[in-house]
Parts: sequence; C-alpha cells; structure tokens
Amino acid sequence: MIDATSSISSGLLTQQTKGGQAMGKEAFLKLLVAQLQHQDPLEPQDNSEFVAQLAQFSSLEQSMGINDRLDLLATQTRGLANTEAIGLVGKQVTVRGSTMPYNGSGSTNVGFDLAGNSAETHVTIRDASGNVVRTLDVGARNAGKQSVAWDGLDDAGNRVPQGVYTISVDAQTEAGDAVGVTQETTGTVEAVSFEQGYPVLQLDTGVEVPASDLIKVNEDPGGSSGAAK
Repeated sequence: MIDATSSISSGLLTQQTKGGQAMGKEAFLKLLVAQLQHQDPLEPQDNSEFVAQLAQFSSLEQSMGINDRLDLLATQTRGLANTEAIGLVGKQVTVRGSTMPYNGSGSTNVGFDLAGNSAETHVTIRDASGNVVRTLDVGARNAGKQSVAWDGLDDAGNRVPQGVYTISVDAQTEAGDAVGVTQETTGTVEAVSFEQGYPVLQLDTGVEVPASDLIKVNEDPGGSSGAAK
C-alpha cells in the first residue's frame, strides 16, 4: 500500500510541476498522512524516504510563498507604472516610431538614431497613402542621434499638405552593410488606454504606442506640432 500511495503522491507532484497547477499544502499533508496510516506494519516506511517527502513539502511551500510574493510585487509595479502613465496626459513626449505629423507650413526635423557610422544615409518620406513624396540624401553620418531638416516640400518642389507622414531611413556602411536605425517621433499625450493591463499612449498625432516605447518627456511642449525628434 505504501508503494501505491507513494506513487499517487509522486504523480500529483509531477502534475503540479508540469501542469503549473499548485496542489496545495492541505492536499499534500493528507497524502502524507494516508501513507502513514496505510503502511504495512511488517515493512514500515523508510525514515530516509519520509524525510525526503517532508523536504519535498517544505520546498513546495516555499515555492508557493515566493510565487505569491512575486505576483504581489508584479501587481504593485504595474499599478505604479499605470499611475505614472496617466500623469503623462497633456505632456509632449518623444517615443519610438516611424510616423511624423506635419502642420502644412515651414520646415520640421526628422529624428533617428544610428547604431554605427554610415557612408550613405537616405530618408524617405511617404504620405498616408504610401506614396513617396520626398527622398533626402543626407550623406555620411556618425553613430548616434541625428536630426535632419525637411523643408516640407515634395520632390517636385511643391509644399505638401498638413497630415501624418511615414518616415523610413536607410543607412549603409562603405562596404554596403546595413546600419541599424531607431526612429523617433514626438507628440502630445491626449489619453492613456490599457491593453491587457499595460498602458498605451495616444498622441495628438493619431499615433498609439505602448508606454514602454517612451524615450523622454520633453520639458518644453511648445513649438510646431510637426516637429519630430
């Protein structure tokens, strides 16, 4: 009988480990007591085996306690992050993104970050329909943050209308290898929504980005809404 009960106990522990469903302390203790009650008097349970099962129970109890504390910490951390995200409403922020608003007048800046030095760098600007309106050849660039001026004109010299444009940057080394590019965009946070418990920033440019893509909060919210950093 001991072997059968031990098999049940071992099987449940294995299921708990593989299935991710905690068996619980009460169920474990009941199984342990059942083993002692149904053991063969002529062949009592080996002390080393009993000690091993108690150690297994202790390990299970500690794991459950740690998991509970980690879950509580994660919940508290997420709540703090959500509170901080709500505080961003009305502030101008710089986030990772490839879209850039343009107000229809004057010039604006296209911001991006190069992972290494480039021998050739091209910036392509597309309208909401995906049509290329302007291609800028900005030449060789050193690694780091870049700011390229766009005068708001298309390739034919005509001023483009107000709207949100998509920016793509292609950078290559002298050997023709691609250089990593991180693009950035700026906007004012109008609202914060939550998807699966995580905050998403809704910018006045129509862009929605997860709060994890936030790069910085700009001190001066003034200036042209068409600026991108």
